[in-house]
Amino acid sequence: MFLAIVLFLVGFVLLIKGGDWFVDGAVGIAHRYHIPEILIGATIVSIGTTIPEVMVSSLAAAVGQSQTAYGNAIGSCICNTALIAAITIAAKSSLDVDTRTFRTPIIFFFIAAIFYSAIAYSTGFFSRLVGIILLAIFLIYMAITIRQAFSGKLVMDPEDDESEEKTDKPLWKDLVLLIIGAAVIAVGAKLLVDNGKIIAAGLGVPESVIALTFIALGTSLPELVTAITSLVKGHSSLSLGNIVGANLFNLVLVSGMAVTINPFSIPADKLIAGHNASLVVDIPLMFFVMAFMTVPALCTKKLRRYQGILLLIIYAAYVAFQFFF
Repeated sequence: MFLAIVLFLVGFVLLIKGGDWFVDGAVGIAHRYHIPEILIGATIVSIGTTIPEVMVSSLAAAVGQSQTAYGNAIGSCICNTALIAAITIAAKSSLDVDTRTFRTPIIFFFIAAIFYSAIAYSTGFFSRLVGIILLAIFLIYMAITIRQAFSGKLVMDPEDDESEEKTDKPLWKDLVLLIIGAAVIAVGAKLLVDNGKIIAAGLGVPESVIALTFIALGTSLPELVTAITSLVKGHSSLSLGNIVGANLFNLVLVSGMAVTINPFSIPADKLIAGHNASLVVDIPLMFFVMAFMTVPALCTKKLRRYQGILLLIIYAAYVAFQFFF
């Protein structure tokens, strides 16, 4: 147990440093090509911080642990929105949102979520074809956002451009920071998840709770570290773009990879009034927290502190439900 705790802390340190390098590299690339930080966050940064989810869910699916593969993706979406995004939102009285770059990942998320939910509620079985369709949605999203960025439809806001740090740092240094940062984040997350599971098992935490909360939180730590680092460095748009993009990737990339590797059914080890708890609580909650964060933002072009506070309360209640009910 002592060794597990030490390795857990080492993983946390690696996550912090990796997040610092990753944000520096991503912001440098965004400024260099006058691309909005929220777009970089919704593509490159989201892929990098979703690496732990991809690894955990793919490995879990390969060895037949469908509970982990499924729960990690859904749980990470809830954690990203109701905990990590909530921290970013609650940290300021109000946060301006560039709806031009925010809209595309949101639309794709809800398209993917509706498709994902339709399969979950109709058959409860995710076939390899479903996995391929999810991966196809991921590729289409990446193609559209990259095309928008380089066709000039998405440009950096003037206020962002004014805050650009003048630097002669070459492009390769930004790329190195981005790659090394992503690698260090992945290693740190693996140490946290592996040793966190040992600690949790020693404390007698049920496996179903670990999948939806502990593992989901562990693999979402890169997003959390990126969010906090972005806030400290004054790049909150990067954080929000990362979170929305990461939620989309949890459904289409993480789940898509896991299902393509080894198709599985929705785990049904926890019931509420005779119904699968995931269908009654987890999936509806995923929709609600994303809608609560994004719909007002698209309508008013702002995120308010009360949204962040309410999301944090919802997440606390969700974790309490998982542990005590």
